[in-house]
Amino acid sequence: MNQPKLIVIDDEIDLAGFVCDVAEMAGFKTEQYNNASIFKEQYNRHADIIILDLMMPGIDGIEVIRFLAEIQCNAQLILMSGFDSGVLHSAQKLATEHGLNLAGSLNKPFRAHQLEQLLDGLIISTKNQHSTPHIEQPDVDELQHALRHNELVVHYQPKVGLNGNAKTVVAVEALVRWHHPEHGLIAPDLFIPIAEQHELIDDLTWVVLEQSLSQCKSWLDQGLTVQLSINMSTTTLKELDLPEKMGQLIEQHGLQPKQIVIEITESALMQELVKSLDILTRLRMKGIHLSIDDFGTGYSSLVQLHRAPFSEIKIDRSFVSEMETDSEAESIVETIIMLGQKLNMKTVAEGVETTSCQKKLLELGCDQAQGYLFSRPMPADEVFPWFTEHLKS
Repeated sequence: MNQPKLIVIDDEIDLAGFVCDVAEMAGFKTEQYNNASIFKEQYNRHADIIILDLMMPGIDGIEVIRFLAEIQCNAQLILMSGFDSGVLHSAQKLATEHGLNLAGSLNKPFRAHQLEQLLDGLIISTKNQHSTPHIEQPDVDELQHALRHNELVVHYQPKVGLNGNAKTVVAVEALVRWHHPEHGLIAPDLFIPIAEQHELIDDLTWVVLEQSLSQCKSWLDQGLTVQLSINMSTTTLKELDLPEKMGQLIEQHGLQPKQIVIEITESALMQELVKSLDILTRLRMKGIHLSIDDFGTGYSSLVQLHRAPFSEIKIDRSFVSEMETDSEAESIVETIIMLGQKLNMKTVAEGVETTSCQKKLLELGCDQAQGYLFSRPMPADEVFPWFTEHLKS
């Protein structure tokens, strides 16, 4: 396996050298540039990670971001800045909008352990890039075959209770996977876009609904009552008879409507607002819960909360993952939790990966959390043993 390469661009020679020292101890081959102009002239697109300072004389970090976007750089990018956090956030947003692989940021001054912690996860990513065979995006014929031959399977990620109810909350989110006969388990980001482009997303959604509700009944028969969260596609949300279909499906499987949470993104709600509000209101009237997913990343989050009858807010992982090192991200998470409490809505934090993050969410009054700290998405047959162990530990 090739040694991953890291490039540092910073006019502060001592700081750039410090970053290189830490990176080399973490297993990287490093290269240092103290002049952004020279970097632009000499960069040969061979880097796994680029660490870039925003404030440099001559060509600044924003101009370098523009350059990296123009050459379609695929290295993971870490930004450094001594500016106030607002400037750093704007630069992060710019890099993301340019399509760059933003991996994190560091506020100057920072300590070695902060950089080490950031690089630890990225070492795993770069190793995977070197060792994992590339899977081409399947075509629509393959996906149609998968739908006909039951190759789509549902995995489940637990949602853990906080705020003193850790032992009483039993909930999971249903996440679809494709068990491909040649490539094994394929993540949804490789086939969901195909389903959307070729009007198969509705079929896929009902496969997930049927499979997950059936599994929920199986757990119930074993003595485990599980609340099930299911992501709803944009096209399915346009069907005026959706509330009736959902009600019938829930009844057929011997479940209660309150056991089901439908997760909806803000963009899905905005597609056909009047029709969406009609459907969502009637779903709530039937006792089915509604969750606004990735809250805080849309353009009119508060407007949607006021319009639609949501019962749950999911705090986007982009805020949760940064709240330990970014005071503004922490403030946003705290504000969303307070908002949920004021509106009598449950709050769920996505992407929790550390015990310190869990502790902070508990202090802020968040109701539930999910993330790799607790469990990755797992096959159905692992859920009952997982909860049995969790509830007694």
